[in-house]
Amino acid sequence: MLPIFSHILFVLALSPLLLGVIGKTKAFFAGRWGPPLLQPWYDIAKLFRKGVVYSTTTSWVFKLTPVVVMATALASCIFVPWGSIAPPVYFWGDALLFIYLYGLMRFFLIIGALDTGSSFEGMGASREAAFSCLSEIVLFMDFILLVMVSKSLVLCNMLNTGFFSSWLSMGPVLVLVAVSFFLVMLVENSRIPIDDPNTHLELTMIHEVMVLDHSGYDLGLILWGSYIKLFVLGSVLVSLFVPAHLSPLTGVTFFLCGMGVLGITIGVVESVMARLRLNRVPHLLIGAFVLATLGFIVILLKGA
Repeated sequence: MLPIFSHILFVLALSPLLLGVIGKTKAFFAGRWGPPLLQPWYDIAKLFRKGVVYSTTTSWVFKLTPVVVMATALASCIFVPWGSIAPPVYFWGDALLFIYLYGLMRFFLIIGALDTGSSFEGMGASREAAFSCLSEIVLFMDFILLVMVSKSLVLCNMLNTGFFSSWLSMGPVLVLVAVSFFLVMLVENSRIPIDDPNTHLELTMIHEVMVLDHSGYDLGLILWGSYIKLFVLGSVLVSLFVPAHLSPLTGVTFFLCGMGVLGITIGVVESVMARLRLNRVPHLLIGAFVLATLGFIVILLKGA
């Protein structure tokens, strides 16, 4: 178990690198050299050197949003194990707190966008709220399956075992959970095919449009918080495949390799797929829910 400070420092340092791996993978598929692996770090450093500009229509809600985004992202990471290293904080029911921390982050992003008084940002906020209603249901369903398999509502017990010994008996269920959770992760982080973080086309933007009025270190905090969110949710997925009873060094090595594979996988998905039309996004989430429901049925049949 790492101290909380070391655990947070770990995710602060590595979360932007996952975006760098994704960027390098997309550049490879495009036949380009692409930006440096540390480009997300350079972007954050540049934003923190700039000042902020606030509209006269905004209130304290708008100024508090970046702080809440960063705080909730860092709070979520202390419940997730890194490989075979247990998290610094865990208790019964922390899986529910983990989910609702991201709900709090989303709530402040939405009201922060609405606080600008811009119909443009309000449009993105309404899309975020609509899609999150579906993604949270799927996320809860995935966690219910993990609780049923692990017989625990403690997140580290749900993930730290890696379920490596359960793959023979619960392999189909875990595959369904992994695919369903991967789709939810793309939606929660507004990645292709849900949204393109590099576009500013008003007809398709979701997350990016909500933060257009933020600038300087405020925007840096929001970007860094989004990097941490992707890294932490990716850690949940990777932990399902990491064996539990390994030495700390071997477990962390497995974990980092898994995160690298995850980054490459996301980069491949974003390279070979186009962004979906907005009315097709609910279909994707319904498909993820169907996968989780099939896993639930399989568990019930095995129990019978």
